[in-house]
Amino acid sequence: SSQQALEQARATTEELEDLKAVVKGLEEENGELRRQARQLVRGPGPSLPNQRLLAEGQGLRERIQALAAEKANLEVSGGRHAAWPTPSASL
Repeated sequence: SSQQALEQARATTEELEDLKAVVKGLEEENGELRRQARQLVRGPGPSLPNQRLLAEGQGLRERIQALAAEKANLEVSGGRHAAWPTPSASL
């Protein structure tokens, strides 16, 4: 019976080693999948044309804010009925 227990212990040890190898492989695969998921969530950065459009949009927002402030100043100074100022070349 002790011989039988020894053989069972050896078989269990081998099975445990096999399971450890499987776990290690799954952990590596999990890590790779997590890296891929992070890249998908982040996504690629904006492309060059998109970067140009984003910069243009920001410039236009700033110009609109400047014109709104200029209009408010004109209204406050009594120029409510004055003609609109001529657009600057930066538009």
